[in-house]
Amino acid sequence: MAADQEPAQADAAGVEGLTFEEALERLETVVEELESGSLTLEQSIARYELGVLLSRRLTQTIDQAEKQIERLAEENEGEPETRPAELELKRPEPGSEGELPL
Repeated sequence: MAADQEPAQADAAGVEGLTFEEALERLETVVEELESGSLTLEQSIARYELGVLLSRRLTQTIDQAEKQIERLAEENEGEPETRPAELELKRPEPGSEGELPL
């Protein structure tokens, strides 16, 4: 049992150092492993705990991004205003097939 938990504990210790994308990818892997049904009970519990940590990390990152956006969109009398980002899609230049218009 201890051997199954050691890798999960090592992963949990590294959760804080992951980028948002890395944490999301790892959470997707954890969910796939849990859904596969091939893990022992102890492994499933360890993966579930890791998934909770990853989920909290992702939620924290999203919350921080939302606060940053609200600060950037602050207008009139200090009232924060949230609004959707306006994206301008450009048509690709002739001869630039395969490139995204960003």
